[in-house]
Amino acid sequence: MSDLITADLVLLDENLGDTRFDVIAKLAEAVVKAGRATDFEQLYAAAEARESKTDTGIPGGIAIPHCRSAAVTEPTLAMARPNPAVSFGAKDGPADLIFFIAAPDGADQAHLKLLSTLARSLMKKSFTAALREASSADEVVDLVNGALGVGEKKAEAKPAEAAPAAAEKEAPKASESASAVKKIVAVTACPTGIAHTYMAADALKYAAEELGYDLKVETQGSSGNETLSQADIDAADAVIFAVSVNVRDRNRFAGKPFVESPVKRGIDEPKEMIAEALAEAENPNGARVAAAASTSDDSAGASEGAWGSRIYKAVMTGISYMIPFVAAGGILVALGFVFEAITMPNLGDVDTKAILGSATLFNLGDVHWTLYLGAVLQTIGGFGLSLMVPALAAYIAYGLAQRPGIAPGFIAGSVALAVNSGFLGGIVGGILAGLIAYALGTLKLPRWLGSMMPVVITPLVTSLVTGLAMYLLLGAPLAWVMTTLQVWLTSMSGGSALLLGLILGAMMASDLGGPINKAAYLFATAGLSSGATVNQEIMAAVIISGMVPPLAMALATTLRPKLFSETERENGKAAWLLGASFISEGAIPFASADPARVIPSTIVGGALAGAISMSAHVASPAPHGGIWIIGLAQNPLMFFVAVLAGTVLSALVYVVLKSMGARSKASA
Repeated sequence: MSDLITADLVLLDENLGDTRFDVIAKLAEAVVKAGRATDFEQLYAAAEARESKTDTGIPGGIAIPHCRSAAVTEPTLAMARPNPAVSFGAKDGPADLIFFIAAPDGADQAHLKLLSTLARSLMKKSFTAALREASSADEVVDLVNGALGVGEKKAEAKPAEAAPAAAEKEAPKASESASAVKKIVAVTACPTGIAHTYMAADALKYAAEELGYDLKVETQGSSGNETLSQADIDAADAVIFAVSVNVRDRNRFAGKPFVESPVKRGIDEPKEMIAEALAEAENPNGARVAAAASTSDDSAGASEGAWGSRIYKAVMTGISYMIPFVAAGGILVALGFVFEAITMPNLGDVDTKAILGSATLFNLGDVHWTLYLGAVLQTIGGFGLSLMVPALAAYIAYGLAQRPGIAPGFIAGSVALAVNSGFLGGIVGGILAGLIAYALGTLKLPRWLGSMMPVVITPLVTSLVTGLAMYLLLGAPLAWVMTTLQVWLTSMSGGSALLLGLILGAMMASDLGGPINKAAYLFATAGLSSGATVNQEIMAAVIISGMVPPLAMALATTLRPKLFSETERENGKAAWLLGASFISEGAIPFASADPARVIPSTIVGGALAGAISMSAHVASPAPHGGIWIIGLAQNPLMFFVAVLAGTVLSALVYVVLKSMGARSKASA
């Protein structure tokens, strides 16, 4: 196994630039010059993306930027002691000790273990003090190898190991009265799973020892995990989640008092997190880990988190469950239009009810079979579209109150349709039903009464209160808002079609499946069932603009692959299919890593695509499907042109912005 660090990977007392990205660029350049990575731009892009997600500065003047990249040929440490120090986001000031960890995509467990050991060593004051006093690069290499327990200086690891022993001596409280000692369990996890996961674990352990508490940690990282036993969890007074990813098997902690923060807070403020967790344990109304319906990695109770975040997530849940109703129903309606057009291409609206009332499959009479089939498909699809708003409301309520909210939500959504408040009424009704059902679920009742709550009492009371509120108070105002909005936007489809296309396109490409994107989509689907051409044109502009972001990211990774990490290039390959299928979320991995460049790029391309679509009167009777429903669209050639133009523009803008960033860092 080759050395992780060598003297040519150490930069001492140099001015490395004004920003963290300047320093990262210098360290990435050193890794490439040492022959440990094949491409600077690819390595820097991966490191920049990781640093943009979370600050890597920690208390004590230390920073550990890190990444995985296919450009890295062997696990590597590069160290800088810049003069002047540079801020990496730590609260106590800039960093003067910076370790850059560059790992290959397929790094072996032995190397990952050493990298994690180094990260943990940096939590020890004796080790960092020795690094600050080192007079040469060779001395730094010896110190690091000593901390890792490799090479000739293995014996010198002892000073760095002093901190745990000292911490043990400073914590006699833990042995004075074992029965009175507070027991805490914690889980630490970060996206990369190399450094912050283990540093947070050690920071929490040392803080607990100093405070006299018994704390055990489960590290969900990449270099071997320390797993909590169920007995430890059951005996714990409180739980700490210092995580920046979902907790695996979260259901194990159901019912326990807890506090949850990003993994970096576990490093920066371990004592504060311990105090907050114990405060939740002493508070009868404190936060408790909810029992999820499943034990999947992302399971989390509906009762966790701030109310604003919970309502937002519930609305997104409702929309995600609603879309299959819209997609299936809308495409069936569109197919019905196609079959009717085959039979009656020059006639006005077909009276579907009259056709189905006068003909049957075995007795068509004067009705052509394609016309009859078209009427059947339209009717079936219409049922799906009619469930769009009730499903939206039901699953918003489900997102807030779980299963007891579903029935009241369906009823609230149906009332929203009855009072003509559309999807806006569905959202309001779903939130109201979910909040009421959730509140009823928190009541402490006798067991005989509690067993009736989720099946009878909660649905009944919630449906009654929500239904009356929608009918008597909220329905008319919401209907007025919805009608006014639709009339205003629809009126722009004439002389202002270009402007409407720009607005809808920018909305669809702005937050990639978020609330702005979904607002434009819901507006487009609201009037689709009428079959009016103007509504179909709006639908086409929304679909086309929503296809642009993932397709643009896919094209960008194809045009300039060296600008992107191996993971990003793989995401780019998947984005071709996602974009073609009108799944805007395919661009999220890129936007989350580099929002300052990705979002402006996608907005520009989406706006162009929407403007072209509306100006060319492209129309889609189907609400979903992307390129696969182009055969159902009116003016399919311009459908393709609009998608292509928006995709190319977004991709070129993003490549230019990303190239400028990489060049500026390389020349700094």
